[in-house]
Amino acid sequence: MSVTPKSREEILTYLRDVLVELFELRPGQIVPEANLYTDLDIDSIDAVDLILKLKELTGRKIQPQTFKHVRTVGDVVDAIEALMTNPAA
Repeated sequence: MSVTPKSREEILTYLRDVLVELFELRPGQIVPEANLYTDLDIDSIDAVDLILKLKELTGRKIQPQTFKHVRTVGDVVDAIEALMTNPAA
């Protein structure tokens, strides 16, 4: 994505594209309520790959503790939105 997403919807769309590309998921599976681990079958190694891809989006190093409590797609959107709106995060 060439333009940094600004809205939650744009972040969700980017995240959906990344999850489809990285993990061959169906776009319809990737809804805010979907649990990354139980619904989308993402494991800890996959999570590292996802964090690396999200670093490209934010342009910032993402600390593991930022994603410590992330469980759902919506949680990822919240975390990315917070990173992008709060330079001190």
